[in-house]
Amino acid sequence: MPHLTVEYSANLPHYPEAETLTALNATLCDHPQVQDEADLKTRFIVADSFEIGTVPANRAFVHAQLRLLAGRTPEAKKELSERIAAVLRERTPKPQGVMVQLSVEVVDMDRGSYAKERL
Repeated sequence: MPHLTVEYSANLPHYPEAETLTALNATLCDHPQVQDEADLKTRFIVADSFEIGTVPANRAFVHAQLRLLAGRTPEAKKELSERIAAVLRERTPKPQGVMVQLSVEVVDMDRGSYAKERL
C-alpha cells in the first residue's frame, strides 16, 4: 500500500513510462500520506483493445487509480488525485487530432482484508 495503476490506450505512442513513473513516485512520496516510500507500488498497463464512446473518432485515454488503505480524509485524497493528474497532464503525449481523456480516482482498500508482507 499504496498501489498506483496507470492505464492508457495504445494509440498514445511513445508514452514516457519510465520518466512518468519516477515523477509520480516522487510527487506521491513527497505527500505526508505516504509514510514509507518502499510501500508505493506504481505500474503502467497499456490497453491494446479499447473503445471510447460510440463514434469512431481519434480518441485516447489515461486513467490512474490510487488504492490506499481506508481512513484518509477527503481533502487528502483530493490532494493526491490532483498531484497524480498534474504529472500525467504534463507527461501524456497529445497527438494532433486526438482527444485525450485524463481521469484519476482514489479508492479505499479495506484494512481488515488487506494482507502484506516484506519477504
